[in-house]
Amino acid sequence: MARHHYDRLSVQDNSFLLFETPKSPMHVSSTSIYEAGPLLRDDGGIDIERVKRATEGYLHRIPRYRQKLHFIPMADHAVWVDDRHFSLDYHVRHTALPKPGSDDQLKQLSSRIMSQPLDRARPLWETWIVEGLEGGRFAVITKIHHCMIDGSSGVDIAQIMMSPTPDRDLPPIPRYVPRPAPTQAELVADELRYRFAMPFKAIRGFRDFARESEDLRAEISRRARILVDMFGMGLSASESPINGPLSPHRSFNWLNLSLEDVKAVRRALGCSVNDVVLTVVTSAVREFLLLRGANPARIDFKISAPVSMRSEAERGELGNRVSSWILELPIDEPDPLAQLQRIHDTTQELKDSEQALGVEMMMAVAEWTPAGLLSLGAQAAQGPVHSIVTNVPGPQFPLYMQGAKLEAIYPQVPLLEGMGLGIALMSYNGRVCWGFNANPDVVPDLPDFVRLVSQCFEDLAKRAGVQATAVAADPPPAPFDAGSPPWDGSLAAGAGEGSTDA
Repeated sequence: MARHHYDRLSVQDNSFLLFETPKSPMHVSSTSIYEAGPLLRDDGGIDIERVKRATEGYLHRIPRYRQKLHFIPMADHAVWVDDRHFSLDYHVRHTALPKPGSDDQLKQLSSRIMSQPLDRARPLWETWIVEGLEGGRFAVITKIHHCMIDGSSGVDIAQIMMSPTPDRDLPPIPRYVPRPAPTQAELVADELRYRFAMPFKAIRGFRDFARESEDLRAEISRRARILVDMFGMGLSASESPINGPLSPHRSFNWLNLSLEDVKAVRRALGCSVNDVVLTVVTSAVREFLLLRGANPARIDFKISAPVSMRSEAERGELGNRVSSWILELPIDEPDPLAQLQRIHDTTQELKDSEQALGVEMMMAVAEWTPAGLLSLGAQAAQGPVHSIVTNVPGPQFPLYMQGAKLEAIYPQVPLLEGMGLGIALMSYNGRVCWGFNANPDVVPDLPDFVRLVSQCFEDLAKRAGVQATAVAADPPPAPFDAGSPPWDGSLAAGAGEGSTDA
């Protein structure tokens, strides 16, 4: 009986390690803002020692937080092992803005922290406690590698770390006893046994599939059609002025909308919240391209919209259980109501075509034949896209960290080569918190895009007969200078080579 212990990453989790490059760190991040409340010390700082003590109390509920990667020799695949040298001080970090710190300064700090990759020799997460924010507030910037979580499991972690009441009880700290890690020879031997068993696992999997299918031939035909439709989308995307070679730098920005306003628009127009979000993004992208001197009618602008495949029984588990829709935004259409109708029709077609199931099928088969279909499955999952728009539902009640109330949480989705912009949303306690992650070498004017999102939502709400809450007081972006040369595609090299979920 083996004395060592480890957990093998799923093919989907491992794919996020394979996607990572020095210019494309694959961590999921967020910037949260809190009312300092009882965590405010007499000298105006934040009680970091209490935060660390509280963190120690829940680490046993998130085992991955004290595990690091070991790579299987000659397999390009990783396993999780307990970190014998785990140090909480490395992962929970303390910094400050020059008082009184502004939101713009916090955005700049978030951008710098998010652009730095995580150290693969340690557990793949960091939490930065940022004091000095004006208005009696502080911030928490969190980075967790995508191989550990998807959007849904990220929400689950947030609710483990926080409480629905301003309770300041400190939980007991169970003793941490790291389990022995395997040697390189043991990993190789286990990997050989794993690969030898693959054909038998595949046969058992097909037998289970056949037993559970009411009409095996029809089910096989249906799934084959899904795959044909998925690959029929092509493996390239149009050039656009907001796509181009990826740099190692990032800029981060955010926006708040009222969740009730969004739901009122949804009710008035008879669609889903996601349809409203995608319509607002469509309008903003269209206006942003016009400001760049581009013709939206000549660009087939495709996005990846992640779809959770997590069942209720899988709630609370880490790792990724996510697929995606690839859809083209109707940026050629100037009327937002017509945009919404086309988006609604497209999302209904995607539900009917079960495109997300096709991606999940590719990843499931890749578990049996990782050397063969992983690259195809990953390429299908990421698609030929210009951007990512991910929308994660969060709790609709206030959360507290040691009595400090969470005001807002702004998520950040990672970028892959060719992407200039990624958009992530999380609903929380009556707000829709938008996080915008950009490559500043391609999208140096991110605040202009954020203002356009705000304005496009207000315009859609007005068309729906809804009086939207004011969300932005910034001036509108300057119109495109007709005396300047229009966009010529010079920044678009590499556009649409991939995307990922948040």
